[in-house]
Amino acid sequence: MDRRSIALQEDATKLAAENVEIINVIVRFLKMFLTDTVTRRIICIILITVGIKDNKVATMAGLSERSVWTIRKALVSGKVDSLLEVGSGSGRPRKTKDFESAIIDELEKNNYHTRQQIADMVLEKFGVVMSVHTVGRLLKKTALRN
Repeated sequence: MDRRSIALQEDATKLAAENVEIINVIVRFLKMFLTDTVTRRIICIILITVGIKDNKVATMAGLSERSVWTIRKALVSGKVDSLLEVGSGSGRPRKTKDFESAIIDELEKNNYHTRQQIADMVLEKFGVVMSVHTVGRLLKKTALRN
């Protein structure tokens, strides 16, 4: 890098650091219309294109440096559209995915008082071992919590 590029990058970093409050206002505005992830990515794209270093971008956008690096790589390769799409997580599928509604129907018909009773019922009727913790998540998800 030549001196002019370094000076421009330092100026951009100073300017962004001085205007953190403005960035926060923009983030709050964007969050009214977009998801948190997309909002952070847009801020990251703007800061990268202005010329701010990755570590500063990560701090200001609320992303990890690895995420900023990935976004920068996508910008360089011209895949900006993919940055604004949020994919689903790659976790393990739920054990009860296929028969959750049947479990909920059973809970509404009968009187189960504890999570352990519900877990026992799921094992007895559906043949799936469910932990008490998983029962709690299911109840929370379906708003059937006591």
